[in-house]
Amino acid sequence: MSGHSKWANIKHKKGAEDAKRGKVFTKVVKEIIVAARLGGGDPATNPRLRGVLQKAKSANLPKDNVERAIKKGTGDLEGSNYEEISYEGYGPGGVAVLVESLTDNKNRTVADVRHIFNKHNGNLGENGCVGWMFDKKGWISVAKEGVDEDTLMMAALDAGAEDVKTDDAAEFEIITAPDDFEAVKAAIEKASIVILDSEVTMLPQNYARIIGKEAEQMIKLMDALDDNDDVQKVYTNADIPDEVMDAL
Repeated sequence: MSGHSKWANIKHKKGAEDAKRGKVFTKVVKEIIVAARLGGGDPATNPRLRGVLQKAKSANLPKDNVERAIKKGTGDLEGSNYEEISYEGYGPGGVAVLVESLTDNKNRTVADVRHIFNKHNGNLGENGCVGWMFDKKGWISVAKEGVDEDTLMMAALDAGAEDVKTDDAAEFEIITAPDDFEAVKAAIEKASIVILDSEVTMLPQNYARIIGKEAEQMIKLMDALDDNDDVQKVYTNADIPDEVMDAL
């Protein structure tokens, strides 16, 4: 399994399903509010907000919802005061799990997250127990079909990319430092190369392979965490066989 791209593709498909239930809207609105609160309501001077607005566009979040969320973040409209809280723990087989949340009730959220871990043969740990296994990176996915590898590598590396990975059969993965993410994205797009997916994410330094029942339990754990309204993002270093992932 090409670690991150496999998870990203599963989340992308799941995101389309969640959008029908309004889950994506709820999560994106929270991100917009927090981004505007921390960096202001102008995306030109707020890179975090700019990135979230791209996500909002991809999710077809109505313009009125976006504008209200920005105003709530800047204080022009009254709204909930969301707090960013991360949780760390272990999934089936001892794999690392990192959870990022935005919540207006941290007691509720930690209780919910702990319950989800326990229900799916995992356990919530102390802060710092697995966070050191992940690095914050920009990640960009490009389909290999119709793309000249040399052109992509030149555009990405010249703009500051750290690595262009080619081990996946269908996609290139471009890794950047968080501060170089936007510049590399722009350079790839300027080269007329279509980006499939991109985000600033937490990439595991190493992967831990799990199979059988533990792999199935791990997928259920990830799904349950994703389904929680307070949870924004979930990361893992689990390496699960393709046949198990494809069974989804």
